[in-house]
Amino acid sequence: MYSILSDWLAENLDTSAEEPAYRQLYRLLQQAILSGRLAAGTQLPSSRALSADLSIARNTVIQVYEQLLAEGYVETQSGSGTYVADTQPDRVETGPEATPRRAVRDRHRLSARGKRTIELSGVSKLQWGAFMPGVPDVTEFPLKSWNRLQSRIWRKPQPELMTYAPGGGYRPLRRALADYLRVARLANCQPEQIIITTGIHQSVDLAVRLLCDVGDHVWIEEPCYWGLRGILQSSGLKLTPIPVDAEGIRPEARHLARPPRLIICTPSHQYPLGMVMSLARRRMLLEYARQHNCWIIEDDYDSEFRFGIRPLASLQGLDTNGQVIYLSSFSKTLFPGMRVGYMAVPAPLADLFSQGLAELYREGQLMQQAVLAEFIDEGYLSSHIRRMRGVYAERRSLLIAAIHRRFGQALPVMGDEAGLHLVLGLPHLRDDWAVCRAAMERGIVARPLSAYYSLARSAQAGLLLGYGCVPDERIGPAFDLLADAVETVGAVASPGPSPRRKRS
Repeated sequence: MYSILSDWLAENLDTSAEEPAYRQLYRLLQQAILSGRLAAGTQLPSSRALSADLSIARNTVIQVYEQLLAEGYVETQSGSGTYVADTQPDRVETGPEATPRRAVRDRHRLSARGKRTIELSGVSKLQWGAFMPGVPDVTEFPLKSWNRLQSRIWRKPQPELMTYAPGGGYRPLRRALADYLRVARLANCQPEQIIITTGIHQSVDLAVRLLCDVGDHVWIEEPCYWGLRGILQSSGLKLTPIPVDAEGIRPEARHLARPPRLIICTPSHQYPLGMVMSLARRRMLLEYARQHNCWIIEDDYDSEFRFGIRPLASLQGLDTNGQVIYLSSFSKTLFPGMRVGYMAVPAPLADLFSQGLAELYREGQLMQQAVLAEFIDEGYLSSHIRRMRGVYAERRSLLIAAIHRRFGQALPVMGDEAGLHLVLGLPHLRDDWAVCRAAMERGIVARPLSAYYSLARSAQAGLLLGYGCVPDERIGPAFDLLADAVETVGAVASPGPSPRRKRS
């Protein structure tokens, strides 16, 4: 048996290969034991004999035997050598319905929640270029200033910045954000009410986990951000799409008759259509939430970039009853890869959300939070926002000019007063999914407006066009390619796609 094993190992061991002889020998013996080539109880050659047969160092064989012993593949008997251990798994008793065939079939089956998550997914394979919505121009980020601050902090890092984050995040950053929100968004909050997250998705997930139970009723805008809808549905919540008009979310009598647990809205710049919620509608929503003990989640995703007027006050700033949970992030103002967002929660929830965040996610990245705090305190954030507001205003103008040059007034432009995208309306029976696929074939990214609707019967055809990450000189030529795609796609038989249709 020794000679057969030695011959087989010698045939498969390549001492000239880059892989070390130790790893090769270990792998070969492991495979031989698991496959049954070496049966349980088989005695292995001594380390001296095997090293001579294979012309390798004896220490190499000893090291392999010790590793196999530590992992349970072999066992030693004092004075008699090394033997293959019995590694056969214990028999598992199964019910009559759990047949091996079914086990193979179900191995890769997703849960019902997993299926909903994947079916509703709208993530694009491309996250940069014309006309990807919601992406800022990261090439304009003040990297030198950031690196200087980062180097200063890393030069003498504090141990407490290199461990898990305390509940709520880095205290100086929470203070800096509370100061910023009071000035920029007229918010009413203290540092203790600021919760640092990785972005809007995590903020919503945290709020849902702490405030909702499976089956709870939630209002969402119709249309709304597909990512938000996916989080809510995968959490087992029952969603009621509430239509929007020129004044924002517009609940009807039948909606008001059934108060929800959560109301989720984008008051300062409705996503994706772009209207601003009127003061009357804001006051109505706050009073309704007070009367029926509802929570309002305000998604303030890009309010810093308004063109022609100052950024509007937040809904949270009007809240006198502690009903509004304010969400924002740095994905639009700085760069998405930073993955830093924040919440301003009502004071009674502050400690609970801080504890929930630490318990569920075990946050970290305190060094980055420390850099960001100094970035804000030294005025770089405000300066960068002011400069980029001018950059995006120019790109918005160039895109609108390209639209009018190609289509005149035939196609409406919506939601262009703020943010990093606008909506280009299409004729009612035009298939915006097909237009997006045709555009992708030309190297252009666009989002179908109909994908943002929960109800196919209410879906409008259109294209979300982001201009934030498109250089000025690229906007005109890129839109001409998109316009070619629009003109090549004809009408379709039905006005709207299925909400579960695969995203382009």
